[in-house]
Amino acid sequence: MLKEKLVRPVVKTLVNNNALDRIEEDMMPLKRLMAYYQCAIMEVETKFKVLNQEFSLEYDRNPIETIKTRLKSTESIVKKLVKRDLPLTVRSIEDNLNDVAGVRIVCSFIEDIYLLADCLLQQDDVKLIQVKDYIKNPKPNGYRSLHLIIEIPIFLKEEKKNMRVEVQLRTIAMDFWASLDHKLSYKKNIPEEEAELLRQELLECAEISANLDVRMEEIKNRIVNK
Repeated sequence: MLKEKLVRPVVKTLVNNNALDRIEEDMMPLKRLMAYYQCAIMEVETKFKVLNQEFSLEYDRNPIETIKTRLKSTESIVKKLVKRDLPLTVRSIEDNLNDVAGVRIVCSFIEDIYLLADCLLQQDDVKLIQVKDYIKNPKPNGYRSLHLIIEIPIFLKEEKKNMRVEVQLRTIAMDFWASLDHKLSYKKNIPEEEAELLRQELLECAEISANLDVRMEEIKNRIVNK
């Protein structure tokens, strides 16, 4: 099992000098934990690839367009712990952060999102921890996606360890919109007045994209049902 070890950040300016004094030199427990999260990502990715292959054989179509994976950087992890005033320890990461490991599933149609989510959650080694449906209840800025926090086992040399993974499922249009919104959020040299106009335009685009997703799904269903 992982020993209780303090985590050293990559960017020292994220924490004050007193915090730095408390951070131990040994990085191995953190490296081991991050390797475990990477293994969990591979497990979830494989599950979706199998589902996609099964649908291809049974229905002659692939509900998944792309699968993207992400392992949170040490800098981002430390920044989040500091922001929440949480201990800078390996145990704190496991107990308090649900999005260290991330898998994003991009689909063509909204109905595929819920279908894939149901198929995943029906598997007996997948435990649902939390669900946030930003498709039925979009964020105020227009963001849409289905978020699942799940727990799955990874099988190590001498033990089985349960790891948490954040799964995001969205359509191509939702993913395109989110990518542009992310760029705006991290662009610091845009004057606030102009940034506000861009946010308003993005909100309008989110509504247009949502309507397009619905119309495209309706057209697809009419074609399939002929």
